[in-house]
Amino acid sequence: MSIRTFARLGALPAAIAAIALSLASPASAHVTVTPSSAAAGAYTIATFSVGHGCEASPTTSIEIQVPESVLSVTPTRTSFYDVEKTMVDLDEPIADSHGNEVTERVGSIVYTARTPLPDGMRDTFELSFQVPDAEGETLTFPTIQTCEEGETAWTEVAADGQDSDELDSPAPAFEILPASGSDGHRGGTAGPAADTSGEETEATATTAAADEDSSMLGWVGLGAGLLGLLAGGAALARTRTTS
Repeated sequence: MSIRTFARLGALPAAIAAIALSLASPASAHVTVTPSSAAAGAYTIATFSVGHGCEASPTTSIEIQVPESVLSVTPTRTSFYDVEKTMVDLDEPIADSHGNEVTERVGSIVYTARTPLPDGMRDTFELSFQVPDAEGETLTFPTIQTCEEGETAWTEVAADGQDSDELDSPAPAFEILPASGSDGHRGGTAGPAADTSGEETEATATTAAADEDSSMLGWVGLGAGLLGLLAGGAALARTRTTS
């Protein structure tokens, strides 16, 4: 069989593999935020991810600007960075969720690297705070990434009707979801514990179904591979017959 014949036989599987890899790879490596809970009034731990440096330059600091509706933020301690809170005075004192008078809020959290973060490595930063009781609103955290050479301002906010994926340097953000009635941090008296056996059964069934789907996908992939081998064999036989 000629090299050209081999190339024709391998072209389709190679194209399929390339498409699969393109679908599985992340769309971008922006600075992103993932909250442990986005429910209104809930206490959350928001994880900010930094995936690369500034045009291949190592990262020296990350400044996360806190939305005005978030008063208090507690950063997680890390051995690789010095952490500093920047406070901002409020125009007028307000009462927090515990009834205490508040005259200032956290304006930003600055992580300064003790050793620069190489461009080929990623890192995460955690902030703990209470999600504002504002269902449907978007919490935006403009972030400044400073590197040994240059900086990247992840501060762009999508306009109404605009897809954030269209932005070059979008600010990390997440939408506030409806409040959870079972969240004990929202205040009030906690009620009796709910019977979650049904939920656990449903979750188990969902997990089992997911495993079954994964297994089925594996068998489908194996079948597709066998069909590809059979098609290649048939093509080889036809080539030998006509040669």
